Amino acid sequence: MATSVRDEVLYASPANGRWRKVTDHDNSKTPMQLDESDYDLPAELVAQHPLKVRDRARMLIVDRTQSSLVHAQVRDLVTLLTPQDVLVVNNTKVFPARLLGRRRDTGGRVEILLVRPEGAQRWQALVKPSQRLAVGAEVIFADTDWFAVLGASDAAGTRQVEFRGRGNLRSWLRRAGRVPLPPYIKRPNDHDAATSDATLSDRRRYQTVYAKHQGSVAAPTAGLHLTRSLLRRLQEKGVEIQAITLHVGPGTFRPLRGPAVEAHSMDAEHYWIPPATAAALEAAKTTGKRLIAVGTTTTRALESAAAADGRMRHLEGDTTLFIYPGYRFKIVDSLLTNFHLPRSTPLLLTMALAGRERIFAAYGEAIAQRYRFYSYGDAMLIL
Repeated sequence: MATSVRDEVLYASPANGRWRKVTDHDNSKTPMQLDESDYDLPAELVAQHPLKVRDRARMLIVDRTQSSLVHAQVRDLVTLLTPQDVLVVNNTKVFPARLLGRRRDTGGRVEILLVRPEGAQRWQALVKPSQRLAVGAEVIFADTDWFAVLGASDAAGTRQVEFRGRGNLRSWLRRAGRVPLPPYIKRPNDHDAATSDATLSDRRRYQTVYAKHQGSVAAPTAGLHLTRSLLRRLQEKGVEIQAITLHVGPGTFRPLRGPAVEAHSMDAEHYWIPPATAAALEAAKTTGKRLIAVGTTTTRALESAAAADGRMRHLEGDTTLFIYPGYRFKIVDSLLTNFHLPRSTPLLLTMALAGRERIFAAYGEAIAQRYRFYSYGDAMLIL
C-alpha cells in the first residue's frame, strides 16, 4: 500500500497530541532547534523483544523520487534491490559491557558500563550512581573475587575503573557482563544473576548475524533485521555486500541537550574500512551503482572516510561527525534504518538524508499503522 507524500503540507505530532505544520531546514539558514526533532510515541509501540524471525520485520519504504510511502517487509529487499545496488553493513560486535555489583562498604547497588580499555585491567566506564562514589571506592561482584576500584571522572563523565582479582579478566567479563541494552528495553533487574532466559536471548539477538570485531556497547540495530539466508539471496541476485567497522559508544544513548541542534558534540567512535572495501566502493560509485548504508553508524563511517570528491581517503580514525539537516552527503545514496528516538542524533541523520518533513510523514504513518519502534523494532528504507 502506498501513501502519497505532499512535501509542502506535512505534519508532526507535538506533546499536546494535536498535529502541527512543520517546516524543513534542508535549505534554511536559520539554526534548527532541538524541539523540531520531537514527536510523541505511544509507549506500547516501543519494542521490548525482537521478532522470532529477523527479516519478517515490517519495513516502511520512503521513496524520495516518487514522494510515496510503501509498506513492505525486510525480506522484500530481495525483490527491491538489483545488481546496481551495493549494501554496506557494520560488522562490529557488541560485548557484554554492563556489570552489576555492590559497594563494598554499604552494599548499595552499582552499575558499571565499560566503554574502552586503557590497559590490561583498566577501563574507562560510566558508573551509576557516580556522584555518590568517591575516588577509591570499591565495587564487589557476586560469585567471584574480582572487584573494581573507582578512579576520577573526566569531562565526559566517564570514570577510570581498575579491576583486581585472580585469573583472566577478559574471560570473567565475558561471563559476568550483561548485554548493554538501551534503557527503554526493560528486563527484570536481577542484580546477582546474568543467566536468565531473557539475558541469554539478548546475547544472541542483540547482535547482527555478521558481527565480527568486538568493541561496541550498542548494536548497529538496522543490521539486526538481516539473516544469513537473506544476505545469501541478495548476493545470488547480484547485489554487492561490503562490510566496514565502527564501534558504537555510549553516546548513542545520550539525548541531545538544547536548544540549538548545531551546538551538540558527538562522542568519538573508532572506525576502519579495509582498503579493498574502499576500492570496491569507489569502483561501484564510478559505475553509477547505488550505495545503501545499513544503519546510521555505517553512514557515519562512510561519510567520515569520504573526501569532498567522494573518494575514500580516510580509512581509519576516531569520528565525531554529526550529521543533521543541511549536511550534504558525499558517498551514501540510500539508508536502511530503524525508527529512532525523538531528539536523537540518528533521527537527525535520517532527516538530513530524506528531509525533515518526509521523515515526520513516515513516522506519522508508522505510528498510525502500529509499527514497532527503536532497537528491536521495525525498519525504514530511504530510497
